[in-house]
Amino acid sequence: MAEEAATSSMAGELAVPEGAKKIQIYSTSLSSSSARQVTPFWKEKYEKDAKKYWDLFYKRHQDRFFKDRHYLDKEWGDHFLDREVGKLVVLEVGCGAGNTIFPLVATYPHIFVHACDFSPRAIELVKSHKDFSGDHINAFVCDLTIHNLSEIIAPASVDIVTMIFVLSAVSPEKMPLVLDNLRRVLKPNGLVLFRDYATGDLAQERLISKEQEISENFFVRGDGTRAYYFTNKFLVSLFQQSGFNVVNVRICNKQVMNRSQELVMNRRWIQAVFSNKPTEQNNEPIIHNYSNNYGDAEVDISGSVADLFCLSSSADEVIKIEVKGCSFRIKALTKEYQHTCKSTGLMLWESARLMCNIIAENPSIIVGKRMLELGCGSAGICSMIAAQHAEVVVSTDGDTEALSLLRENISTNLPKNLLNKIVINRLIWGNMEDVQAIKDFGCYDRGFDIIIGTDVTYSYGAISPLFETARELICSQENDNHKPALVLCHIERRINEDSIVSTASTFGFKLVDRWVNGIHSSDGIIRSWFSEGDNYMSFFRNTPLTILYFHS
Repeated sequence: MAEEAATSSMAGELAVPEGAKKIQIYSTSLSSSSARQVTPFWKEKYEKDAKKYWDLFYKRHQDRFFKDRHYLDKEWGDHFLDREVGKLVVLEVGCGAGNTIFPLVATYPHIFVHACDFSPRAIELVKSHKDFSGDHINAFVCDLTIHNLSEIIAPASVDIVTMIFVLSAVSPEKMPLVLDNLRRVLKPNGLVLFRDYATGDLAQERLISKEQEISENFFVRGDGTRAYYFTNKFLVSLFQQSGFNVVNVRICNKQVMNRSQELVMNRRWIQAVFSNKPTEQNNEPIIHNYSNNYGDAEVDISGSVADLFCLSSSADEVIKIEVKGCSFRIKALTKEYQHTCKSTGLMLWESARLMCNIIAENPSIIVGKRMLELGCGSAGICSMIAAQHAEVVVSTDGDTEALSLLRENISTNLPKNLLNKIVINRLIWGNMEDVQAIKDFGCYDRGFDIIIGTDVTYSYGAISPLFETARELICSQENDNHKPALVLCHIERRINEDSIVSTASTFGFKLVDRWVNGIHSSDGIIRSWFSEGDNYMSFFRNTPLTILYFHS
């Protein structure tokens, strides 16, 4: 389940030949303590949505991502042959699409395999495999940090547990729960065969360089799945504290080369055997450290070559948006990659989807008005919808990369007559030079009739500069009985709504209406934006969205 794909054979992976030109990628020394960790919000989200991220992974890749593990016979064949006479019972934890199961059953037809994964889609892939047979395989969904295995499998009935790149997907603080769960179904003297990531692996170095650390040695990948990188000390202590006898442990290191790029990749993994013997028989473990190339061992731990060498851009995803007769094709970073990018402006957020639908259904919000969008990011869908009815739209963001992609998205999605109504400007909140540049351009010194911001209140430090900037740019006078308004829409996060409202009031903004999770006042301004027949609302039914409407 938690393994990254084997390196593509198309890239020419091979052991580094003697005398070959070597270009080392990423440093060989780790300094994870200096890496900026992800925020508590995202850390909690990865934990809560772990199953969803793996389900999306298997939906995207099916059974094409991992190599079948034919090396198991070579590495641990004796353990499958030396067990007691009779049908050997094996439990494969985190079975994924079955890359361990089916090679095992083919090699040892006398075994029976219990196979579990907490991704329902992965279990579907196992059951739909051409070699699946209920006589030899019992595949079921199970989260080992929550479910009790002994309610599914008879206690003390399993001879061997295989854990191949799976424990690394579990939060370190929950790993003991998994091992305790396994001990309940493992026979006395039963074995755990273990292979997983080791610290110093190329993939870890890449994740450090991209600031994707959750906690020490624990990282999130670009697709939201997670990986822990083990040290000998941590792994031995973990299993011993759970009552296992550590039979042997080895750190394996192998250099492989990308032939076309002439790049050297240091791959490291940890391999071990643990026994369920009573703790009083727990002798000192045999620890090997293979600092040189690990023979001709099959490298079963690397991410795709395109991912490791950054040969492709995940910001090339094209997202199709349908909004009341309009069809946009937006180039953006897909949502599962949002946590790996410093610029939140490269994503298309649900709040922007909601607001663009509201504007499309209620053009009176912006008809004939001067509109400013704060932090519009690279998508700009609210600005593009508004351009059809507003006098002028000024789209702003503080990130250069987001603005560059915004220009591309607007130019490829709008006709020329509407392009002339949109102005794109850099605007870093609180930066008076940026504010003055907008005032000095055209007639914007009069201020804007309406300012809109979607998902711009996610950071405590940015809230005061946001309202300070809005105060400087909002129109100071009423026009045709319309009071200038500031409309904010966001997904509920850690920032308290009251703190947003309180900060707004210090800059002269008064909250006049609020919409939270579909609940609003019966006669408020926001209430008039919705009707019973709004079909688009089904898209947002399970999303914790809030709209705040302020007058200046």
